[in-house]
Amino acid sequence: MSVRELYVKGARVWIPDPDQVWRCAELTKDYKNNIVAVVYDDAQGVERTEDLVVKNDEELPPLRNPDILIGENDLTSLSYLHEPAVLYNLQVRFCNQNAIYTYCGIVLVAINPYDEMPIYGPDTISAYRGHSMGDLDPHIFAVAEEAFTQMERENKDQSIIVSGESGAGKTVSAKYAMRYFATISGSDSETQIEKKILASNPIMEAIGNAKTTRNDNSSRFGKYIELDFTPSYSIMGANMRTYLLEKSRVVFQAPDERNYHIFYQLCSAAEQGKLPHLKLRKPMRFHYLNQGLQEGPMVASKPRKGHQDNFHYLKQGSSPHIDGVDDAEDFIETCKAFSLLGINEGMQEQIFRILAGILHLGNVVLEEGNGDSSAISTGDKSLKTVSELLGIDLEDIRKWLCNRKIVSGREVFTKPMTLTEAVFSRDALSKHIYAKLFDWIVTQINKCFAAKAKPYRFIGVLDIYGFETFEINSFEQFCINYANEKLQQQFNQHVFKLEQEEYVKEQIEWEFINFYDNQPCIDLIESKLGILDLLDEECRMPRGSDQSWVEKLYDKCKKWEHFSKPRLSNTSFLIAHFADKVGYECAGFLEKNRDTVSEEQINILKSSQIALVHSLFTEKEKGAPPTKVKVLPTGSKSKQMKKTVGSQFRDSLNLLMMTLNSTTPHYVRCIKPNDEKMAFTFDPTRAIQQLRACGVLETVRISAAGYPSRWTYNEFFCRYRVLCNSKDIKRNDMRLTCEKIIGNMINDEDKFKFGRTKIFFRAGQVAYMEKLRADRLSACGVMIQKHVRMFLHRNRYRTMRKAAVTIQKYTRGLKARRHVHHIRRTAAAIKIQAAIRGWVKRVQYKRLVYTVTQLQAHARGAWAREKYQHMRRVRAAIIIQKNVRMWQAVYHYKMAMRGMITLQGLVRCFLAKKQLKKLKIEARSVEHQRKLNKGLENKIISLQQKLTEAKLEVGNVKTYKEEIVTLKEQLSEMKGVETQLKNSSNRVSELEAMVAKLTQEVEAERGEKMDVLSEKERAEKENRELVEKLNAENAKLTEELMNAKKEEAKKEGEELLKRKYEAEKQQMIMEYSEEKSSYQRLLKEFNRLEQKNEQLEEQMAKMTGGNSHKRTASNVSNLSGASDAPTELVRDDASEFNSIIVDDDVGYGSVRSRASEASDNSRNLESIDWGSPQKGDTSEIRIPVPEKLQELEMENAKLKDDLNRLRKSIADSEPQNNRIQEFMKQFEALQDELERRREECIQLRTVLANRAHDLRSLTQSSYGKDVDIVNEDGELAIAYQTQKQVNRQLEDELKSEKQRHREAETEYKSELDRLRRDNDRQQKLLAQNLTKGGGSQPETLLQSEIMRLTSENLNLQGQVDNLTEQLKKYKRSLKAYAKKIKESGGGDPPDLLDVAATTEGEAMPVIRKKERDYMGMFEYDRREEMQIIRVLIYELKPRVAVTFLPGLPAYILFMCIRHTDHINDDEKVRSLLNNIVNGVKRVIKKRHEDLDSTVLWLSNTLRLLHNLKQYSGDKAFQAENTVKQNEQSLKNFDLSEYRQVLSDIAVWIYNGVIKLMEEKVQPLIVPSILEHEAIAGLSGNKPGGMRGRAGSVARELESPVEPQKALDLLLKEMTQFYRTLAMFGTDPELITQVFRQIFYFICAGSLNNLLLRKDMCHWSKGMQIRYNLSHLEQWTRDMRLHEAGVTDTLAPIIQAAQLLQARKTDDDVNSICDMCDKLSVSQIIKILNLYTPADEFEERVPISFIHKIQNKLQERAEGEQAQATLLMNTKFAFPVRFPFNPSSIHLEDIELPESLNLVMLKKV
Repeated sequence: MSVRELYVKGARVWIPDPDQVWRCAELTKDYKNNIVAVVYDDAQGVERTEDLVVKNDEELPPLRNPDILIGENDLTSLSYLHEPAVLYNLQVRFCNQNAIYTYCGIVLVAINPYDEMPIYGPDTISAYRGHSMGDLDPHIFAVAEEAFTQMERENKDQSIIVSGESGAGKTVSAKYAMRYFATISGSDSETQIEKKILASNPIMEAIGNAKTTRNDNSSRFGKYIELDFTPSYSIMGANMRTYLLEKSRVVFQAPDERNYHIFYQLCSAAEQGKLPHLKLRKPMRFHYLNQGLQEGPMVASKPRKGHQDNFHYLKQGSSPHIDGVDDAEDFIETCKAFSLLGINEGMQEQIFRILAGILHLGNVVLEEGNGDSSAISTGDKSLKTVSELLGIDLEDIRKWLCNRKIVSGREVFTKPMTLTEAVFSRDALSKHIYAKLFDWIVTQINKCFAAKAKPYRFIGVLDIYGFETFEINSFEQFCINYANEKLQQQFNQHVFKLEQEEYVKEQIEWEFINFYDNQPCIDLIESKLGILDLLDEECRMPRGSDQSWVEKLYDKCKKWEHFSKPRLSNTSFLIAHFADKVGYECAGFLEKNRDTVSEEQINILKSSQIALVHSLFTEKEKGAPPTKVKVLPTGSKSKQMKKTVGSQFRDSLNLLMMTLNSTTPHYVRCIKPNDEKMAFTFDPTRAIQQLRACGVLETVRISAAGYPSRWTYNEFFCRYRVLCNSKDIKRNDMRLTCEKIIGNMINDEDKFKFGRTKIFFRAGQVAYMEKLRADRLSACGVMIQKHVRMFLHRNRYRTMRKAAVTIQKYTRGLKARRHVHHIRRTAAAIKIQAAIRGWVKRVQYKRLVYTVTQLQAHARGAWAREKYQHMRRVRAAIIIQKNVRMWQAVYHYKMAMRGMITLQGLVRCFLAKKQLKKLKIEARSVEHQRKLNKGLENKIISLQQKLTEAKLEVGNVKTYKEEIVTLKEQLSEMKGVETQLKNSSNRVSELEAMVAKLTQEVEAERGEKMDVLSEKERAEKENRELVEKLNAENAKLTEELMNAKKEEAKKEGEELLKRKYEAEKQQMIMEYSEEKSSYQRLLKEFNRLEQKNEQLEEQMAKMTGGNSHKRTASNVSNLSGASDAPTELVRDDASEFNSIIVDDDVGYGSVRSRASEASDNSRNLESIDWGSPQKGDTSEIRIPVPEKLQELEMENAKLKDDLNRLRKSIADSEPQNNRIQEFMKQFEALQDELERRREECIQLRTVLANRAHDLRSLTQSSYGKDVDIVNEDGELAIAYQTQKQVNRQLEDELKSEKQRHREAETEYKSELDRLRRDNDRQQKLLAQNLTKGGGSQPETLLQSEIMRLTSENLNLQGQVDNLTEQLKKYKRSLKAYAKKIKESGGGDPPDLLDVAATTEGEAMPVIRKKERDYMGMFEYDRREEMQIIRVLIYELKPRVAVTFLPGLPAYILFMCIRHTDHINDDEKVRSLLNNIVNGVKRVIKKRHEDLDSTVLWLSNTLRLLHNLKQYSGDKAFQAENTVKQNEQSLKNFDLSEYRQVLSDIAVWIYNGVIKLMEEKVQPLIVPSILEHEAIAGLSGNKPGGMRGRAGSVARELESPVEPQKALDLLLKEMTQFYRTLAMFGTDPELITQVFRQIFYFICAGSLNNLLLRKDMCHWSKGMQIRYNLSHLEQWTRDMRLHEAGVTDTLAPIIQAAQLLQARKTDDDVNSICDMCDKLSVSQIIKILNLYTPADEFEERVPISFIHKIQNKLQERAEGEQAQATLLMNTKFAFPVRFPFNPSSIHLEDIELPESLNLVMLKKV
């Protein structure tokens, strides 16, 4: 293919233009005869034609690239690589797409936008982290990431070279690169080196930047910052090197320029009243003698207070202000930066003194003296201020500013200086002081940056001035351009090296690429007899001058091609740099190169009293030039000379180049788009100058000289498969297929090369292939259009013919139907006429009938109404008469009744008074009778006791019992009558004392039996008569007293009733305690003997050889049945049981509690005497029931009745007192429990009687009535003698066991006494709370006491259990001994007891075991607390926990917390909760990378939190609780603070879970959402012209994900997340929050990547993205998460995909704006700017359309705050909420799994 083939009609080319550099034109005809006919639009938009004559093909105008390649990210990806293509691509990207960064091979081209760009936030840094250079849109962060990654992988130092002219944005680019390194390095050192590095920028900008005509913040020095890294690649330190500070700016500024910023910041601070000691606010002290370019003294104008115009060094540029810059605020930032870098306020003050001294030194007035001398006035205030600020001698500085010292041999002369020389000396001193201060500040910053250890690797960032050329170029521009020559040489070599390495890597043949070598230009400058060498030689000459030096240049350097002499000047010279020819003026070269200062002035500064000033001129840093110099413009030779500035700069530049060559360089070229600093305005002329100067075009030229376009085989096949036949396609060998395709298109083999993985093309070949592809697609389109149009016309003809036939058919049918319709209408009209006539007649008739009927109706109605009114009036008159007559009769009746009632009342009043007097008399007589009967009652009681004793002696037990019962009943009745009459309970104790006394008398008078009997009969008779009489009188008096009591009760009120009942209650409590103690003593001995009886029964069973079933006692506690009442009360009530319990039969159905067992075991049975069996009945032993026992039972029943009445009256008197009501309920529950246990004891007594019956019938069942046959042979006697010895031994053992048992009983008694005392105290406290309605003591006192007793009871319960087990062991031993005695025939032991027998046929009662009622708590010892935490938290594995109830560890821990609350142990609960919190934190920190562990403890932490809320007692959390759950609420502790702690921990764990999920999902987001292509035939590849990034490090992931499998992997990960959360019982609401956050992260990651990838922004990719997102939406529906709004977080990426698919015409502006409501304005505009058509048949988005969208969105943007944000914040987190989720699981139903091995926990 020849070049001529491309220049055909319609081809687009570039032609030169004086204004726009290059202008686009189109060929009007094919190129031939060396004439190119073009048409183009001029600057005014007028179309012009022109014929261009070219000499040969090499002069043909450059071709334009296809539209699909316009706006490419990489300039080397263009098919045609030349200057106009590069310039136009940059202009399109900058102006149309607002893209300021563009790649050009390995170079990043950065154009200054002069506007704020939202592309440098943390989200952008996160987006570029981990991506190779070229994966995303060009960015400074991509270059920084490339450098950081190469340092990590290749273990080699890196450097980033940022260059460009002033105002191009070099400093900002370097600053953002360092910010990127500081952000991603992740250093956690205490020094926070990253912050310090960033903080150094304000300082360096203040002291090294200034306003120039081209830039408001121009860096006037070069700097190279090395960021040092540790082996883990965290920043450990830094080092800064500076180059060629522009010292001349301190004393001179060109028009519209400023001095360094720091001076203006000081003046602004002075205007605000700061730094008064610097004397910057006094207006009369600052005046200027020199302005503009003049150096002579001038009269000072009137100074302004604190203003920079007061200083000669600040006002020369006449531009003291910068728009948008606040110097005062910048000064504050500078001070903060100084402080952060370790420069304290004292040192800052000295720095500011030196800077102020420089300003005042510029205001010193130098005057002409006599002759050629100069002088300073003695009244010069500026000089005095300088001496004060710098701490130097005033006279010395005055002298040596105007004089100089000349040394000639051994003589020293002082020579006055002329005014010009003095001004130069003053300015030189100012520059030298500032340079020293600048170097010192840099040194201090480096000290702050310095790392303690040796750095492992470093990344250098070089921010250096670019190529400069002005109208007048001096020594500074020469050094700058010299440095750029060296950098350009290094750049060319590196680019060439990379280009050749790419060819070698792909194994293709290549030829040496010829590139521009600027070594001759460098040799011109730095070689021997070069410019610098001649300059140094001239500086060493005593009479050397600029003119003599330039003449030497003309003579010595004329042999160099790059050097030339201007035609019209003898003071300048020209150097042909790589960028352009530059002319330099020789004026000032020598002085600037020498940079000398008077030695006397230096000595004055050394003697300064200011420490910093003194140190600046005495310390000699390594490598720094010495300060001893002489200024001898006309003098003799210097003994000691320093290195010149040029030599120093050459050495430092060579050192820099050595450093750069030892690193891997990365290049950033900054471009200034225009000189007016207008935002997004592109000046092609200025831009092309900089492109030529910065080496971008050289990179393009090197790339174009080789094979710039590079395609992988798959990409090439996907793009150009349309150019081959199906038979040529080999799926297994893409290279062979591509060779066939290219072989059919390109015949010249030099135009392409086949590499190992890529195809390389010469420049222009991709455009040619695109043309062939477009032609082929056009031909295919024509073919398709032909067949489609034929099909459409054929269908149209057939449709028209069919339509004509159909019309004819329907027309004929219509005509026939109309005829038939006419016939039908005629027939119908006749019928209608007949019907209408009949209807008219019927209507007339009906109207007549209706009229007659209405007349009749009205007449009859009038007559009926008249008759009805008459009847109503008659009836009303009758009613009125009836009511009047009735009223008269009623009135007379009432008058009569009123009189009769009045009369009756008077009579009855008289009779009532009379009756009242009579009753009073009778009452007095009754009281007297009662007193008389008092003696008789005592006598009756004494007789009763005598009778009882008599009956005991004669053995008449039955009569005695009946009489005692009768007397007791009578006594109870008498006591009841007496209690009701006296309203006092003291009588009971008195009667009891009298009974005791009479009992003694009865014992003394046992002989008087007969008298007692007769007297008893008579007493009984008298007593019955008396009782009957008293009952009759009592009934009568009771009726009267009840009426009187009701009236008195109304008057006395509640207070009297409370006092009375309180007294009665106290008395009854005392009596009750005494009765209880005596009752316990009686039963204690009875229990002991009962045990011995059981032992004898066992021995008897052994003797008879019987095998009986034995049951053991159950230790099952039933204490939980009375959990709502205090344990002490239950124990006391249990001690009142009047029953005998047998241990052998308490097994399966026993309902005894541990408390009752302890009480029974401690009863005193000493009062029971053993009786001998009656004569004639040897098999039965009867136990006489003590009389006292029955008395106590009756007395106890009576006291209970009284107590119930008292309780009821108290409750009725105060129905509103909730505390009393609550206590009464508890008391009733205790009473019910007491009655129930009493009934059980009665049943057990029956069992005991049956066992005694078995003993009695044992002998009879074995031998019958012939008992004597046992000893028939005398063998019993022999056995008896033998067994006696055994019995004695057994009796001794039994006695020892009895002794130990008595000691245990003594301990029990002491324990019971202590409990009884506590019980009495608690009863008094309860009584006080019951009688106080309002309650002077708080309710919490009662609760605290109850809970304290409960805790004591629980502690004692364990002791009781242990003692009970020991007691049972003793019982078993006693039973064994008793059985041995019986077997040996020794008979019953003397202290054993049998129970009276019952009837043989009586059935045994069945006693069943009662189910335990747990309280839902786990009891544990505090010493085992850490063991519990270790098992439940530290050692619990997720695979084990998943087999349990979800949240089981949380339930167990909460049940332990409930127990601590139950016993009211605040130390225990605090320790438990702290250990739980610390344990969870420790486990999460240890296993933070394990998703199962974090989810497990997230679920359990929330479950524990929900339990603390559910059982807290707050009504807000009890809505769904059961009654039992409300009863189980915490009583003593408020754990709301710990709930907050647990909530914070849950949030922490939740964030950890989210982080783990995001880390697993992140590598799958881009492949699954953006790169996955599931729709067949819809390719999402980049549209064409791609070129791989040269030198970029390919990012090899640890587990690379194929895009075709990524979506399935993503869905699989999401499903696994969901299953993990559900498996551990996570709340559904929390699962929704988790996936809402994950979906937001997926949306943010995919959208951010889309916004940074131009290749993804086209229609087909939008379709693929939308299809991929539909899979996520379907997944949420499958998991039932769509209703919770999870997919709403995907709205931004969905709308972005829809935006790519939407039509983009002017009619669609409103619809697009409405559709993209979740996208910000910047995001919508960015997508539209990035939108690239897939081929030439699709149109680009017009700029006008984007502007319309932008204008439409401005209305919405006004109400939004985040519209300036381009990327979504990937670290954004939705607020975490943990909705309260109560549990329906009952705590009492929870069991401990055996696998946990929590034996230390005891369920309560």
